[in-house]
Amino acid sequence: MKNNRRDFLKISGLAGLGLASSGLLSGCATAEQASKLSQIEKQAKRKYTQRFNMSGYQAPKLDKVRIGFVGLGMRGPGAVYRLSRIEGVEIKALCDLLPERAESVKKKLQDEGFAHNPTLYSGKEDSWKEMCERDDIDLIYITTPWHLHTPQAVYAMEHGKHAATEVPAATTIEECWQLVETSERTKKHCMMLENCCYDFFEILTLNMARQGFFGEIVHGEGAYIHQLVDLNFDKKNGYQNMWRLRENMTRNGNLYPTHGLGPICQVMNINRGDVMDYLTAVQTDDFMMYEEAQKLAASDPFYKPFVQDTYRGNMNTTTIRTKKGKTMMIQHDVTSPRPYSRIHLVSGTKGIARKWPEQKIATGHSWLSKEEVKKLEEQYTPDIVRKIGEMAKKIGGHGGMDFMMDWRLIDCLRNGLPLDQDVYDAASWTAVGLLSEWSVANRSNSIDVPDFTVGAWQTNAPVNLSLAGGGTTNVIIK
Repeated sequence: MKNNRRDFLKISGLAGLGLASSGLLSGCATAEQASKLSQIEKQAKRKYTQRFNMSGYQAPKLDKVRIGFVGLGMRGPGAVYRLSRIEGVEIKALCDLLPERAESVKKKLQDEGFAHNPTLYSGKEDSWKEMCERDDIDLIYITTPWHLHTPQAVYAMEHGKHAATEVPAATTIEECWQLVETSERTKKHCMMLENCCYDFFEILTLNMARQGFFGEIVHGEGAYIHQLVDLNFDKKNGYQNMWRLRENMTRNGNLYPTHGLGPICQVMNINRGDVMDYLTAVQTDDFMMYEEAQKLAASDPFYKPFVQDTYRGNMNTTTIRTKKGKTMMIQHDVTSPRPYSRIHLVSGTKGIARKWPEQKIATGHSWLSKEEVKKLEEQYTPDIVRKIGEMAKKIGGHGGMDFMMDWRLIDCLRNGLPLDQDVYDAASWTAVGLLSEWSVANRSNSIDVPDFTVGAWQTNAPVNLSLAGGGTTNVIIK
């Protein structure tokens, strides 16, 4: 009955739009979804002229980085507490729709003895705009639901602030272009806060790649495999207004590509020596989320609106080819009962490394011993880990990678250094998820990935985690 109803909706809802012969019937169930997929294809072909190259851009130094935070639900409070421990940071403002959240975070800062005395903004849907309009803030740190990331980042840059936003950076390809255009025009950084780029094994392999250990990188793999069914359906401790569950109901593709994709892109010099050319994606049906909604609705009327058969499929596999003939494979599954994995596989002409299910490195037919891997780790540990790695583990945030990311962002701003992740990374890494939806709906046909650098990738310098010119920012011990 479920599949028959889905087929009927496709035929009756889309035939009038003339989409029955376009291939879109295979992956979407409503006219609204079909219209969105059509826009993805159109926006991906947009013509654009670069105004200013933000890759490698060195913004004026900021001795003190004054920050305003927007979104204090699941991710925001942790970011406030981490950044409060970094030298040169002044927390000027806290914003959340719910007043009690902002008040709680401010109270904890004061209880822990920090001198920060942030102004609170709350109670209205657009309270964040007033915060962005202040002239004594340098950086807006965004940890709100996905659909607000681009509007808030754009508004921040328009008002003279750098923007740092949680992943993904946008919800449409057009928004990706908006971020690029605004960052270039205002010369303000727009960083997507891809924390996995700062996990310890990921930056180890990045440093190894920079020093030629793997030879020429020819293939990379990443993923976000993380069982989140309980969290997505949790009406008390989950996401406000069930916003993340709603995303899973209306989009069929790789909803969250950047955790696995970001570190691989850095290793493979995407946007800095190479660029993604095109991708193709395939997706299973949904075998669990519809049934979960049915089960919950049987005993709780709250869940009845969520009993819809448009949930995204369990597993998405997206494959990407670059302009220089390299390939990437990115997977997404947050439903199936599987152990957590981001894969993180780096494969070159001289060696290979893989993080999950166990950290391994090889230079031939056999994996190196643990003792040999330990020696390589000691040899190739990057400067950033030697300086603050142990402190990052103590302060925390996904084992320390969150703090490493925040510290690096502040140190770069204070020393006028280019950011490791620029607006082109935010746009292109995010776009992969959106384009995967189009490919899934079109029987896994390929679709071009926009070059948000407009050719500048050919001369942009690769990411360099060296602390040269920086590394001067200390950590405040409490």
